[in-house]
Amino acid sequence: MVQNIRVRFAPSPTGKLHIGGARTALFNWAYARGRGGKFVLRIEDTDPERSTFENEVAILQGLRGLGLDWDEGPDVGGPHAPYHQKDRIARHKELAQVLLEKGWAYRCFCTRERLEVLNQELTAKKERLAYDRRCRGLAASEVEARVAQGEPFVLRFAVPDGKTAFKDLVRGDVVFGNEEVEDWVMVRSDGNPTYNFVVVCDDIDMGITHVFRGEEHLVNTPKQVLLYKAFDSAQPEFGHLPLMLGTDKKKLSKRTGDTALQDYIDRGFPREAIINFLCLQGWALDGATDIFSLEQFVEKFDIKDVSKAGAVFDIDKFMWLAGEYIRTGTVESLADASLPFVVRKGLATADELKARREWYLAVVAGVKERVRTYAELADQIAYLFVDDEKLTYDEAAEKGAKKHERRVEILRTFLDWLRPQIAHGVQPEPLRNAAKQWVADNNLEMPALFQPLRCALTGQAGGPDLFDTMAWLSSARTLRRIELGIERLA
Repeated sequence: MVQNIRVRFAPSPTGKLHIGGARTALFNWAYARGRGGKFVLRIEDTDPERSTFENEVAILQGLRGLGLDWDEGPDVGGPHAPYHQKDRIARHKELAQVLLEKGWAYRCFCTRERLEVLNQELTAKKERLAYDRRCRGLAASEVEARVAQGEPFVLRFAVPDGKTAFKDLVRGDVVFGNEEVEDWVMVRSDGNPTYNFVVVCDDIDMGITHVFRGEEHLVNTPKQVLLYKAFDSAQPEFGHLPLMLGTDKKKLSKRTGDTALQDYIDRGFPREAIINFLCLQGWALDGATDIFSLEQFVEKFDIKDVSKAGAVFDIDKFMWLAGEYIRTGTVESLADASLPFVVRKGLATADELKARREWYLAVVAGVKERVRTYAELADQIAYLFVDDEKLTYDEAAEKGAKKHERRVEILRTFLDWLRPQIAHGVQPEPLRNAAKQWVADNNLEMPALFQPLRCALTGQAGGPDLFDTMAWLSSARTLRRIELGIERLA
């Protein structure tokens, strides 16, 4: 077993935790846990205008909701504190001075206006936009004089000639020509360091041995590899995870699906299904098994098995996976997990459902095989809580009912037969058998009764067994809804 593995996940609290970020955290965590390593959580909050404490709390809660824990971090401490990047600025400035003194950085006095003109000229020539190193060759005396006069400057990294190569554990050998990497800004004129600089400073100080992150960071890697060289520090092993793509094969965006982890939690996807699906985004257990546990993932995961190709975020497969987890769970666990969604939909209070626990469990058992998320369960049982007079008929249900010309006559006759049958309560099994016999005795096809009847009772085109539904509604409400259905379907 490889010893002293240290990986990190460093989210920015400028918004919700992206579903891709959740996958990155999961892959890092599994790599560390499977090899006896350490998983470090660091908050990259150097953007004070967009970073919020609320976002940070939500990110930590989201990660914990996935079953992840960390050995070091802002809320648990550790030997490399602080774990908020904004609290490490003094250290970053100290290290910037080190590079300045070693000749790996230089002061640049070019104004924003001058850089805009430069970009316009390069654009007109159809050349790559990059700084022209005008200040890199300034004499030391001139630099000192301009600093003494209080002229503002940024610190730029002095990219050397040649090539920058590194081994990517996902993509293999990667080589960048250094001419593709401009002399980038390490420290802004206000004294605040930039991302590419601080991330390396923190990774060195925290002893990070492996950096696994999204493919979009690949362009930053040559800058960071050069920084490790400038600091005479061993660089970590890199692995760039494939992009998560929408079904249109473009980068996942709001156009092709929700992009935040919380969106799927709010939609009622089971936690285990979310984890399982994220594991499948660029990795596979054995090429044939779609459903597996977090423990199996940790045991089998290796960054070298991650695919280079983009991972298609197939929402249909995600929904299927969620449904599989719901069907293999218990009725009690589904009832408990779905309860907040029933309450949120305004169907009942938690106390009301607790008082009718046995009834609620029976309803959940009746729809368990038909739902894929907790929110879907709330949607499917909503008709049970609606006032009889306010029941809405789905277009498909009403259309299916009205295609039977004798629907009103059949419902009327069935209602007369049904009243004495359920006068003392609904017993689904004997009532089901008796109703089928009634259909046969009246020379009817089953849909001629059951399509108008289901529409009248539930307003839906499909659903659980109708006679279970009658029991859940009660005798009085069943009769009332059929009466109303006769009027509405006339």
